[in-house]
Amino acid sequence: MKAMKALILHNQVKADSPKDELDVLVQAAEVEKALIELGHRTTVVPFSLDVDKAMRAIRKVGPLFVFNLVESVAGDGRLIHMAPALLDHLGLPFTGSGQEAIFVTSNKLLGKKLLQQAGVATPPWLAAGSLEQGAAADWKGTYLLKSVWEHASNWLADDSIVHAADIGELRARLEKKNRGGDRFYAERYVEGREFNQAILAGELLPMSEIRFVEFPDDKLRILDFRAKWEEDSFEYAHTRRSLDFSAADRPLLDEMRAIAGRCWQGLGLGGYARVDFRVDRDNRPWVLEINTNPCLSPDSGFFAAAERAGLSFTALVKRIVDDCLERFGKADRRVEE
Repeated sequence: MKAMKALILHNQVKADSPKDELDVLVQAAEVEKALIELGHRTTVVPFSLDVDKAMRAIRKVGPLFVFNLVESVAGDGRLIHMAPALLDHLGLPFTGSGQEAIFVTSNKLLGKKLLQQAGVATPPWLAAGSLEQGAAADWKGTYLLKSVWEHASNWLADDSIVHAADIGELRARLEKKNRGGDRFYAERYVEGREFNQAILAGELLPMSEIRFVEFPDDKLRILDFRAKWEEDSFEYAHTRRSLDFSAADRPLLDEMRAIAGRCWQGLGLGGYARVDFRVDRDNRPWVLEINTNPCLSPDSGFFAAAERAGLSFTALVKRIVDDCLERFGKADRRVEE
């Protein structure tokens, strides 16, 4: 019997790409090691705006399935759905969520509206030029100016924080932020704790909490770009992940897990995903966003949760692949004749 053909698809990056984009190369290398260990014959293909080139490369390989690691195209998160759309066009099974779920969750405003419709609490927000959704009863407060399409931490910095006295001031700051050509919205800052719920093939993995250690009282406890990528920064050194909780947290964890399950079902997620929460001072959870293509690096929060559940990295990859083949009805064709 021939070895099984697997293709790893990731967004094309350059040597001078930002750290968060270069990380996909780490993911691709680790996934490839795991797939080889599982008996697959692997090919890695970068995905760019040259869709015809990618199509030719994929057809040349003729894979049984594609491990989709594409997080953006040409550095633009709003194009993330192009990869699964192409794979659908080619009729190939691929890991993770389908193009529809990836599109609606990558557009944070659309995702928030769908969460509201599903009865899931998400912080009030203001979109540029619109008040039709997410309106707050009182606009006075602290807001974060977030990218509509990119991962929130990619853009969060000191100039993303707005302390608004009223909606007029908030709108003015938002309009100024949008003059650069990118799309941003204002989201009410939830003072409290931050949690991540990893989901693997519909199974809720152990919850993790992002803990902000020894932050000054006047510094917002948020997971910004520095906290995730700049290793010599205060934020990086004082932002830590924990998967250990007291018995007193059990009711809160159970509530968030139930909400994450509703998100999985309601938004049609598949493969693996992560639901990000903030919990306010009244112990009420709010869903910030859903990541349908969370980082799979060995030092990522997703793998930390999988490891706590007893899975090695190779076992995690196997679960993702098995789920992919089962969902696409290819489980009986795992070995080529």
